[in-house]
Amino acid sequence: MAKPVLDKDLKRVAGLELATHDLARSLAAPGIALVFLLAAAVWASFVVADGPTSYMVVIAAVIAGYMALNVGANDVANNMGPAVGSKALTMLGALLIAGTFEAAGALLAGGDVVSTVAQDLLIGDQLDGDTFVLVMMAALLASALWVNLATIIGAPVSTTHAVVGGVVGAGIASAGIGSVAWPVIGTISLSWVVSPALGGLFAAILLAFIRATITKRIDKISAARVWVPILVALMTGVFAMYLATKGLKRIWSPGLTMVLLLGLGFAVLGWLVAMPLIRHQSLKIENRTKHIAKLFRLPLIVAAALLSFAHGANDVANAIGPFAAIVTAVQTGHAQSADITLPLWVLLIGAIGIALGLALFGPRLIRTVGEQITKLNEIRAYCVALSAAITVLAASALGLPVSSTHIAVGAIFGVGFLREYVAIREMKGNAVPVQARFLDPTMLNATPEEALSKDRQQAGRRLVRRQHVLSIAAAWVITVPASAALAALVFLVLNLLIG
Repeated sequence: MAKPVLDKDLKRVAGLELATHDLARSLAAPGIALVFLLAAAVWASFVVADGPTSYMVVIAAVIAGYMALNVGANDVANNMGPAVGSKALTMLGALLIAGTFEAAGALLAGGDVVSTVAQDLLIGDQLDGDTFVLVMMAALLASALWVNLATIIGAPVSTTHAVVGGVVGAGIASAGIGSVAWPVIGTISLSWVVSPALGGLFAAILLAFIRATITKRIDKISAARVWVPILVALMTGVFAMYLATKGLKRIWSPGLTMVLLLGLGFAVLGWLVAMPLIRHQSLKIENRTKHIAKLFRLPLIVAAALLSFAHGANDVANAIGPFAAIVTAVQTGHAQSADITLPLWVLLIGAIGIALGLALFGPRLIRTVGEQITKLNEIRAYCVALSAAITVLAASALGLPVSSTHIAVGAIFGVGFLREYVAIREMKGNAVPVQARFLDPTMLNATPEEALSKDRQQAGRRLVRRQHVLSIAAAWVITVPASAALAALVFLVLNLLIG
């Protein structure tokens, strides 16, 4: 009798230990994040000069750190999600690469678009110095809260749009609609449609090209030896131009001729490196699409790393743009100075916060982007990554504002819907009548057209999850108004408490 009782007690103890371990693990990430925020506050208190409003900088440092954590948790998934979803990278490998390159991009080249976030959205003469500080604090906190909520529910949203909405909402709450630079907001709003459309279009074109030149050929290996080095050359050339025009703009701004020469030079270099490498790898694979896809694994990893570098350089402004404006306003006493100063310690808070947010909270969104929208392999993920860079270059040449989040997710939709189209087209040409697929008497179709409609719906569910299309699109649409409304509320509360 004693043994069964002892076994039950041991099971209870083991269960208690397991529950305690799970609880400790669930609290570890918020605990580390809290330590980072406290460190940011202490750091700011030592760095900022003493003054009547110096405490505002300390508070803003905590809010900026919180926003940086959310940028890392939500935005970075767009670069690493396809690589993880295609199994080219493990989750740990993706976190290490993305964290390293995001932080490097933020520190080495970050801050170029700080002035856009901090200065161009509001009309400076409508606000005094203290009110401007409260507006930026409210915008930063509201956008961080919105992105945090989006991350919790698993929706990849644009942190840029969240910040823009926050600045607009707080600006209206403080000085009315006349304080907002509406033409700038109008051009930013274009990216709601332009970003996903261009990303999806370029990704679909790339995938269709690879299908036509490689994966649908009888001798796939020989075709891959010719075309994969050319695709790698395209990738290296595009990313060279992408980094020169976007990722490294803060430290180097080459002219158009130099950018084109860089693209051509790196394209040739990429082709020369890829030719022998692809030929060597192709000797060890079978003439199957699954094996051909492995040839794209290394280029995909490189593309994801470069996208992370450029993202860190550009989107760190979403976390530190309003914060840099607050620091400058406190130091100068003016609402909007001609030049927004960007101290290294401010940049460090953004860089470290993005890397920490990715490591602590990023896996959830990485899985959503990489695995839950449509099935990806190395070829499709490569098309997503390359189309993101091509889209940014094309939009920059046309003067159109775009969102990296919308581009990446739009590209995933693009390859998914192309696969659906191809599946439906191949189904129509099948020798077996479509209605023969429905042999269950209760499922018989009145006409072939009805059978085709049902089969098309089934193909859609298999290849692209409609639930994610609708939920992500809804999150995109309401990001700006939701963060604006939240920022207006936060501003009114801060004005009562501090103002």
